[in-house]
Amino acid sequence: MNDLSPNPRSTPPGVPPAVTPPASLRLRWSGMTHTGRFRRNNEDSFLALNFDGDEVRYLGKIGEASLGGSDFVFAVSDGMGGEKAGEFASRIAVDEITKLLPRSFKVAAMGLSSGFSDILEELFDQIHASLIALGRSYEECAGMGATLSLCWVTPEWMYFCHIGDSRIYYLPASGGITQLTHDHSHVGWLRRTGRITEHEARAHPGRSSLQQALGAGNQHIDPQIGAVNLLAGDRFVICSDGLVDGMWDSGLERLMREPPAAQAALPPARRLVEEAVAASGRDNTTAVVFELVAK
Repeated sequence: MNDLSPNPRSTPPGVPPAVTPPASLRLRWSGMTHTGRFRRNNEDSFLALNFDGDEVRYLGKIGEASLGGSDFVFAVSDGMGGEKAGEFASRIAVDEITKLLPRSFKVAAMGLSSGFSDILEELFDQIHASLIALGRSYEECAGMGATLSLCWVTPEWMYFCHIGDSRIYYLPASGGITQLTHDHSHVGWLRRTGRITEHEARAHPGRSSLQQALGAGNQHIDPQIGAVNLLAGDRFVICSDGLVDGMWDSGLERLMREPPAAQAALPPARRLVEEAVAASGRDNTTAVVFELVAK
């Protein structure tokens, strides 16, 4: 189901947005992943790239660029499957993005925003099919799967697509924090519908049991898709569940908006990951942060 997540500036595609002109905005980003304090290998992967109609450019872990003339993609994937299969699955998920999404740049550049949901749904379907095929072809890959939370940033909109229990958080310039994505689990549903609290969800024994993921033997997927109209000062965090395990939403917002003096100079993604690993570190921990800044 395509889900245009509720927030003050989620406007149906095709409606002209009232935004700061793209020429006056820049995009700033940072990314970091950590194996954690107890795991032997890292099954998380993250992606930061920039693309136009001619080429794809991988971005560094920290950077800043003008928001105009090309699109940006940021994503986090958490693999599953045991041994090296989970690591392989998350890497396939992000690698497929670099092959498939840039083909859609010309559609986006023409202003056909109403087609973004079809593009993202097809992308997730193809990644899902690739993981299923590998799982059937190789015994060591049987049952492997991955979460995927993706943000496609254009000069006026951030389009997102998501499946699993990695997350995308939205911190609007006006204040507050919103979890844009739904955790695809029974515990996630209990939390969204107000049946349990954030504290109860964190301690729930079924919190890691997913109802949807790419691959993992699933025959059908139904990713969540939405869009946010961009303004200067908006910030977004994409993270794996390892970060959530070590940090409350309020702590995440605090580190993003008002970090302690000792951490203020650190890239935002590093702030979040290091804090979460210190507090928990039971799982691989990954964060990608990007924000819109005025020139």
